[in-house]
Amino acid sequence: MKSPHPRNAGAISRPLGSAFRSRPAQGLLIGLAAFVGALALRPFLTPLETRTWDMRVRSFARPSPFTDQIRLIFLDQSSLDWAYEENGLAWPWMREAYVPLVDFCRRAGAKALVMDVLFTEPSAYSADDDAALAAAYRRSGRIVQALYPSGKDRAWPADTPIPPPLHEVQCPEFLPDSFLAQAAGFPIPELRENAAILGHAASAPDPTDGVHRRIAPLLFFDGKPLVGLSVAAFLVANPGTPLAIERGRLQIGDRHIPLDQSGTALLRYRGPSQTHAAVSAKAVIQSELLLQNGQAPLISPDFFRGRYVLFGFTAPGLYDLRPAPVGPRYPGVEIHATALDNLLAGDFMRDLPEGWSLALLVAISLGAGFFVRTAASGLLSGGMSLLFLTLPLVVGWGLYPLGWWAPVAAPFAGSFLACGAALIVNYAFEGRQKRFLKAAFRQYLSPLVIEELLRHPEQLKLGGEKKVLTILFSDVQGFTSISEQLDPVELTALLNTYLTAVTQVIYDEGGTVDKYEGDAVIAFWNAPLDQPDHALRAVRAALRYQEIVEELRPTLVQRYGAELHARIGLHTGPVVIGNLGSEQRFNYTFLGDAGNLASRLEGINKVFGTRILISAATRTLIADAFPCRSIARVRVVGRREPVEIFEPLRPADYERRRAVMEAFQQARQTFEAGRFAEARRLFEALAGQDPPSRAYLARCLEMERQPPTEWDGVWTMTEK
Repeated sequence: MKSPHPRNAGAISRPLGSAFRSRPAQGLLIGLAAFVGALALRPFLTPLETRTWDMRVRSFARPSPFTDQIRLIFLDQSSLDWAYEENGLAWPWMREAYVPLVDFCRRAGAKALVMDVLFTEPSAYSADDDAALAAAYRRSGRIVQALYPSGKDRAWPADTPIPPPLHEVQCPEFLPDSFLAQAAGFPIPELRENAAILGHAASAPDPTDGVHRRIAPLLFFDGKPLVGLSVAAFLVANPGTPLAIERGRLQIGDRHIPLDQSGTALLRYRGPSQTHAAVSAKAVIQSELLLQNGQAPLISPDFFRGRYVLFGFTAPGLYDLRPAPVGPRYPGVEIHATALDNLLAGDFMRDLPEGWSLALLVAISLGAGFFVRTAASGLLSGGMSLLFLTLPLVVGWGLYPLGWWAPVAAPFAGSFLACGAALIVNYAFEGRQKRFLKAAFRQYLSPLVIEELLRHPEQLKLGGEKKVLTILFSDVQGFTSISEQLDPVELTALLNTYLTAVTQVIYDEGGTVDKYEGDAVIAFWNAPLDQPDHALRAVRAALRYQEIVEELRPTLVQRYGAELHARIGLHTGPVVIGNLGSEQRFNYTFLGDAGNLASRLEGINKVFGTRILISAATRTLIADAFPCRSIARVRVVGRREPVEIFEPLRPADYERRRAVMEAFQQARQTFEAGRFAEARRLFEALAGQDPPSRAYLARCLEMERQPPTEWDGVWTMTEK
């Protein structure tokens, strides 16, 4: 047999190579690469995924047919105020104060009363106080008493039997450690012996952001079952209901709760706080006392009749307000009410199985790459991109009513990568004008502004919009003296070195530099692009800003003989942002009082010897991302209302100076209380190592020499 001619071999290989140069093949390859990229990015997309889930929860939150079967009693701030003002009862309440509440629910014929309050220590009043509440529990016979799956108890108390049907439930060997509690905080014996059942009050906050999207309906402690408060309430109202733990589900009679691998159940929220009808503890207690005296109650017992009742805290000072998808301050007891509602309705949510999630990601990535790359025109490719970028949202929102958490972030990332790559290939030879504009304007505008203008050139016109920004003002300490020591050439070089370094920090954190005014830098975040974490970005930029200045200082001293120290002020507030100016010339900048306050805070650093000061508005938005110490409440020039100001710190710096800062806060509280001599002595011990303490020491001496006629604890500034 003759060998094939080499020319014939080449003829075979060319069609194979040309196949990969065809648009459909390239589209599929782009889609496959996008799938791999999105798969690699999945661990980093969790914050985006949870945010979109919370949006879905809020979109579909509706009461169920069983929502009206649940009632809530809130120990709110009005109840605390009433107890103190009318009865002289300070917090914590004596146990006997809860007795009328328990008796009223018994009188009303409630199916179960869940006491979402921990009584792990004997009453501070007397043993009779505990006995009174225990007797009320005994009279009711339908009390679910909360315990917490952490605490001092390492074994199940011998005097605490497990009621049926829980005594028959054994801990299966297949359960992971997440089902097992290593410790527990049991209520005192009098209450646990007289409660119908104990239920654990733990929920399951998401480890990534602390939002409560799930709950643990069953745990095991010391080999014995601990049901959640919602399951416990159901068992009290439906005695004898069998309970069994299986792989992936908790079976309760003819109902079941789907469980994920860690043993938690995904909640279907019904709406914002008080979607389940709620009343104040004050009104319930007053109603029982009125009925005992033969008078008409404030609340009819029919309100609770035949219903599940859950009692819990909502007063801010009692620390039971949790972040939830339907609100940032959602009462903990309502999380358990939601779980009970889901149990009654049988509509807990479920995570889409991993196989289906991967199939969805593959389909969207390949489809986006293929159809965008093969689109016949730029308009059509843009339309296909819009379709595939929207498709993950459509699927995610569409499967929610069916009870599934379908991933959105990873499919969106796959679609985004595929559409982006396909568009790049489609328009590889276009965009030269855009590149020219970038090169021309990058010396003047923030890269974010340039990108926004390239996407939306119609914004290149006069006008603005109202928006909340985080604004940074910075200045160099003693710059006038520095400028007098240097000739113009040296001063210009010094400024260029300094401004280049700090501007890069601002850009790295997504900020926009508004302008330079000599040595001063003005920048902002959350415009032109939305940045949900704009305050966090700004504070992080300010801390890095100071680090860069520290690093530059030795070089600048050696080169110019000038030692630079920067002061920074940050504030978050509403402004008008946009292209402001004249028809002949305009700048992308902002107007508003928020910028004035940021400027004031920069100047206030001089008073306290600090390097960075932020307002309470900025402090609230960054939450616990960085430790902050409260410096003072100040009244700045031009503002009547005082502003609380904070100094943000690196965690390591805060830990190193924790003792000083705690002592500072104690001294400051004494100062604000008007005890200036006592505060002076406290600040004297700190002044040698803490600049704000030195400022307060001087202020105390001034106040002692000339005591104020009126004192509200606010430090009034007399200079801008």
